[in-house]
Amino acid sequence: MAVRQPSVSVSTHSHTRGRMKNDVFPWLGKRPITEIDAPEILDVLKRIDNRGARYCAHKVRAEISMVFRYGVRQGVCKLDPAQALIGAIPRHVTKNFAAITDPAKVGELLRAFDSFNGTYPVACALKLAPLLFVRPGELRTMEWADVDLDRGEWRYIVPKTKTPHLVPLAQQAVAILRDLQALTGGGQYVFPGRNKNGKPMSEAAVNVALRRLGYDTQADMTGHGFRAMARTILHEELGQKPEVIEHQLAHTVPDTLGRAYNRTRFIKERVAMMQAWADYLDALKAGGNVIPLSRPPSRMSFTAA
Repeated sequence: MAVRQPSVSVSTHSHTRGRMKNDVFPWLGKRPITEIDAPEILDVLKRIDNRGARYCAHKVRAEISMVFRYGVRQGVCKLDPAQALIGAIPRHVTKNFAAITDPAKVGELLRAFDSFNGTYPVACALKLAPLLFVRPGELRTMEWADVDLDRGEWRYIVPKTKTPHLVPLAQQAVAILRDLQALTGGGQYVFPGRNKNGKPMSEAAVNVALRRLGYDTQADMTGHGFRAMARTILHEELGQKPEVIEHQLAHTVPDTLGRAYNRTRFIKERVAMMQAWADYLDALKAGGNVIPLSRPPSRMSFTAA
């Protein structure tokens, strides 16, 4: 765990520790590593799978395997019995995050945000989530030091890929952040936790807010779903280029020359896209029939008919 910690995010390290503490150590923690065999590990995995946590079972197998491979390198064991258990638990079928991609329903969602009666930082996080469409963990850990409101930019390192990312801030996003700055600008995080313990708001804050507004985060909408919402509508309704959208999503998709994501690639198009997206969301919220007036790759304007 100590060797791996510098190369993973804080949440990944914490979740791994939690799985080991709750699902592995009670049964294997006091056993000599040289005596643990594949059937014994399989019992641990089946116990996890039988409670309906198949994804967790696969994660635990991989993490136990890391322990044994570390043991082999240190000379305290000869082999990795967890390696032999690949495929022993049925494949986990990944479900897409719930997302609203129908423009009319997006308008309803945005109007619902105005009725949220929780804390002001969470209310602002709700409003910024569709505007920025970053990963929920990136939004909740947003730091004031990374935000330049005068330039309309948010720069940070993406925890998942360890790559620098730039989010152009539309005028609407800047307005929300300037207002919130009066409340939380004196601290590290844009969205501090309620306990004032120097930590950001909880991972569940946005999803809890959505549920309070009546949205089922399993079937209707989740905090991660704003990414799918933007990706779908930007391409299908606004005609934005897929490669521009992918770069704004900070996906590490190589270009034709094999180069991976570059923070400033397509930056002019992305700046225009983010403002056009914010204007489009405003029109949807107003309840009109939003009609794209033109579809050039760099800029669009909209009207509520």
